[in-house]
Amino acid sequence: MALGIRPYTRRTGDGVGEPLLDSENGEELMHVQPAVSIVLASCPPESPGTLYISTKQVIWLSDVDRNKGYSVDFLSLSLHAVSRDPEAYPSPCIYAQIETGDDEDESDSSDSESTETLNLSKIKEMRLVPSDNDQLDTLFDIFCECAELNPEPCDEEGGGEGEGNNWAFSVDQMEDDAIDSEWQASTNPTGGIGYSNGDHDLVQNVLELQIDDQRFEDAEEMEHETDTHHH
Repeated sequence: MALGIRPYTRRTGDGVGEPLLDSENGEELMHVQPAVSIVLASCPPESPGTLYISTKQVIWLSDVDRNKGYSVDFLSLSLHAVSRDPEAYPSPCIYAQIETGDDEDESDSSDSESTETLNLSKIKEMRLVPSDNDQLDTLFDIFCECAELNPEPCDEEGGGEGEGNNWAFSVDQMEDDAIDSEWQASTNPTGGIGYSNGDHDLVQNVLELQIDDQRFEDAEEMEHETDTHHH
């Protein structure tokens, strides 16, 4: 399986219809969402197209240019989340991080992402911006369902029961249970709800940061109470 996002132009109906899926190997279409823009890394958004979510991959096909489209396997998505924070991105969207198999420094790829010739092998972030914001939660749920259908190969081979590394979480849960539970955390750098499929180092780092913040707040409260008693 090739990691990362890749060009996709295979359509039914002489190239003007839906994407051609690998039905012989059990791939099925799960959801179709019209009027969705795609944003790759820091590039400007593409003209609106149609989003197709199958049991194996996410496919975006342009409605303007029939020869333009992208696809990424769920196994290449290390994280996806709902982003509603305008400081992270102006429009509410589905934010996803993409595994590329490229260990080079991300700074080396920043120039190629901003040029007209987009190097898809360097793209590590994707945003899907629907015109209807009310569809974000539905899209997120479908992403989660399909991610569960595509566990990483290492999950199937080893580890004890309960050692899988598919994580689902929300910011509200994190605020309520950050101290009591080490298993609920928000890895989403853009706010909202997130789901991680793979390495949970980022989860742990955010968890530790929020726990440290909480301890710092507790220390301040104790210091304030001590000063009050002294006065």
